[in-house]
Amino acid sequence: MICPFCHANDDKVIDSRSTDAGRVIRRRRQCLKCNRRFTTYERVEQASRLMVIKRDGSRVPFSTDNIQLGIAAACGKRPIPEEDKRRIVEEIEDELHHEFEREVSSHVIGERVMTRLRALDPVAYIRFATEHLQLSTLGDIQAELDELTNRPGEVADQRDLFRSE
Repeated sequence: MICPFCHANDDKVIDSRSTDAGRVIRRRRQCLKCNRRFTTYERVEQASRLMVIKRDGSRVPFSTDNIQLGIAAACGKRPIPEEDKRRIVEEIEDELHHEFEREVSSHVIGERVMTRLRALDPVAYIRFATEHLQLSTLGDIQAELDELTNRPGEVADQRDLFRSE
């Protein structure tokens, strides 16, 4: 690793820890030239390139940036922690790479975002659903609001209840 301070290419690893549920390795390093310490992170690079099939039939490479932008637009200035938004993106990315080998419909991605936004914040959900479902009239939006109000809430994963203790 190249030292960010003196740019020497000679260091030693002082400490290694697994983070992000084992998906990332955090390494503390010390430069042998200037003795300063710095941190590096290792992540597994996804070998397969997942393609997204858009509504018009075109195919584009999967990008978490597009999901992040959609969630950010839907959340706007709502009091939603960035950590929650980031978690949604990471969960969806993991699911898609596990379930789909080469191609996935943008509709599937949008549905997964909507499911999570619905549980997180109803206003962000409606904002996202308006675009994703192409709700073009007030009647369409009102019908979705009525369905949102009448549907039972999502059942929380029981494992999440014990993680916070």
